[in-house]
Amino acid sequence: MSDHIDPVKLDRLAEVAVRTGVNLQKGQDLVITAPMSALPLVQRIAVHAYKAGAGVVMPFFSDDAVTLARYENADDSSFDHAPAWFYEGLAAAFKGGAARMAITGDDPMLLADQDPSKVARLSKATSIAAKPAMNPIVGFEVNWNIVAYPGAAWAARVFPDLTVEEAQGKLMDAIYDASRLDGDDPVANWADHTAELKKRVKWLNDQKFDALHYTGPGTDLQLGLAEGHIWKGGASPALNGVVCQPNIPTEEVFTCPHAYKVDGTVSATKPLAHQGNVIEDISVRFEAGKIVEATASKGQDQLRALLATDDGASRIGEVALVPHSSPISQSGVLFFNTLFDENASCHIALGQCYADTIEGGSELAPEELQQKGGNQSLIHVDWMMGSDAVDIDGVTLSGEKIPVMRKGEWAF
Repeated sequence: MSDHIDPVKLDRLAEVAVRTGVNLQKGQDLVITAPMSALPLVQRIAVHAYKAGAGVVMPFFSDDAVTLARYENADDSSFDHAPAWFYEGLAAAFKGGAARMAITGDDPMLLADQDPSKVARLSKATSIAAKPAMNPIVGFEVNWNIVAYPGAAWAARVFPDLTVEEAQGKLMDAIYDASRLDGDDPVANWADHTAELKKRVKWLNDQKFDALHYTGPGTDLQLGLAEGHIWKGGASPALNGVVCQPNIPTEEVFTCPHAYKVDGTVSATKPLAHQGNVIEDISVRFEAGKIVEATASKGQDQLRALLATDDGASRIGEVALVPHSSPISQSGVLFFNTLFDENASCHIALGQCYADTIEGGSELAPEELQQKGGNQSLIHVDWMMGSDAVDIDGVTLSGEKIPVMRKGEWAF
């Protein structure tokens, strides 16, 4: 571990990830996926998991050099292949009651110089193979969590003017601050933060809006909400009864848009780092829920390839509200990592919806979910479209408009 990564801060992150994030239960197994660079965090998570009574902690690691070896040396047919057996094993673990933790922190630009068609093909093959393991997560059947480790390559992207060691230390500090780990009791910090998010959730659910209307520079969007949509945010109970905090950090309240009732234009307010590329100045136009025009000043081909992944990739499956004053936004740091950047701004997600953001959605078949407006896709990619210049109104069934956000801040 880098001497510049504060071991006390790393340990606090691990403890909160176990106790508040995944909320591991006594006797429960924990499956971890992580980049090899995040081994120091995995080791501390294992300590806290076993202190919490874990049955077994089972980590699976990826490695940047191994990933690049495939792109630089593998047969072309390799890019249409993914290990379905591995994901079936994960699915069996979740079916058997295991909790899931994902650690992010690898180089966001690792694949920038690779053939984009190979990147897209492998991403699609992996998404198809991973569905058995992803379904329990999307359906919130098990308690799960995602946290971040300040990997050297990632840190160097975020703070390019520093030495790698200094960048890692600074990124650890930024993760620590964004993850509300300061003070005497970070677990209590999260309980307080969740209580605040729940106030926003309750108000939005009480309104039963039919749509949201966004206005701002390059944005005039009428976004319909799914039939029986449910706003969520903060810690929530999974279907196994365990209350967990899926994302650390999180500042959002979110729900399910109607995949066929989105119209107008929207412009991104931050770059999107996706599969080794930075896509800048995204602007799209929706008609009846589908993106019919898409441009970007950089990465336009990658954006259009993403939208062509499948029928649902050009529709949206999540809409989230985040105040411009969130700690991540106020830090001024562009993380090139969706876990953080999405919590700096209101955002929408292309692709798959979360079944639990529709009333009774976890019990519905995919076609029934779709009838209520829930989108189906192999992808789920968030991009940011909020700022201090964006206003949002809730639209009632009768057409009345009620302020939800003004200049990027809550209006209620």
